[in-house]
Amino acid sequence: MAKKLTFKQKVDRRFKKEVFQTLYKMFSLLPINKNRISILSDSRKTMSDNFQFVYDELQRKKNYSYYFLLKPSVKTRKRYIEIIQLAYNLARSKVILLDDFYPMIYPLKIRKGADLIQIWHAVGAFKTFGFSRIGKPGGPKPDSNAHRNYTKAIVSSKYVAPFYAEGFGIDESCVVATGVPRTDVFFDESYKQQKTKEVYEKYPQFIGKRVALYAPTFRGNGQSSAKFPKEQLDLDQIYEGLGEEDVFIIKMHPFVKKKISIPEAYRDKIFDLTKYPSVNNLLFITDVLITDYSSVCFEYALLNKPMIFYCFDLEEYISARDFYVPYEEFTPGEIVRDTDQMVRVLQNQFNHPHVDYKDFTDKFFDDLDGKSTERVADLVISCMERK
Repeated sequence: MAKKLTFKQKVDRRFKKEVFQTLYKMFSLLPINKNRISILSDSRKTMSDNFQFVYDELQRKKNYSYYFLLKPSVKTRKRYIEIIQLAYNLARSKVILLDDFYPMIYPLKIRKGADLIQIWHAVGAFKTFGFSRIGKPGGPKPDSNAHRNYTKAIVSSKYVAPFYAEGFGIDESCVVATGVPRTDVFFDESYKQQKTKEVYEKYPQFIGKRVALYAPTFRGNGQSSAKFPKEQLDLDQIYEGLGEEDVFIIKMHPFVKKKISIPEAYRDKIFDLTKYPSVNNLLFITDVLITDYSSVCFEYALLNKPMIFYCFDLEEYISARDFYVPYEEFTPGEIVRDTDQMVRVLQNQFNHPHVDYKDFTDKFFDDLDGKSTERVADLVISCMERK
């Protein structure tokens, strides 16, 4: 039974929908500000990752004005004044940038001469999302307006462009293979050295150790229902399987809020770094990545270091989520199904770390040059200068 809304919640909901959409139409009578860019997110509260890289590059090249509205979650309340300002700036911006699902914008008709650009937070594509999930748990209704008003969406390669077009419900011509800005740092040796130094300064106990990073995706239909079955991670077996020079870092998906409990006796080798802000920085000190269906595998492949895919629920995940490419054909590393197997394969990877992911990276990255940010910024500039 659905929880009954309070009077205030009813007013909030009406303001976010009817009042907001009416205000947008009214403000659309005003001319577009040809120097204004809006940057919006419902999944981060500060500038970071793709947004930060693109913003910094645009700042270097042009003198645009910006409007920002960043919230950590779709559940985070927007104040009435923020909703009014959002309607005004969306109506008047020449370019609007998103990095994730942003439900308030989808009912809006993007003005002629303006662009709504999705700079999706993930790299590559292999698990289905958006309209590719119609009929699946948590998938959209066929007549949903989610995503469909993007005028551009950036991706890492032409190979994944059809997947994004299908997932977003947009024409493939709107999907542009610029590369993903957050991957540029993997081609910057000085940046990698600096971030490695920062991680070691914060966690000196990792220096000289063989580091395994466990970074799985969440289970559930999205941010609101995200969870992870922590019983599938047998910490007793993991600890017993680690050598004296080994450490095991856990970084859960940011959507998963329930903290993992590590027994005191295991805290010399097993660490929960879920709250550490950047998974990419941790990748630089990692010797073996253990993941499942997370897009982190694309970035880690750029380092050409071993990966293990721990998939205790593969059949269930296929049934609920599915993939664009059969999972066994996609994965560039060994698939394991339980903790015992994972620990054994981990030791083998520690001892025999040589891998070759060239075929994998060539498929999912059109350009391996560290210039994705520049290409995305140039795309934004071309939209800003378009008549």
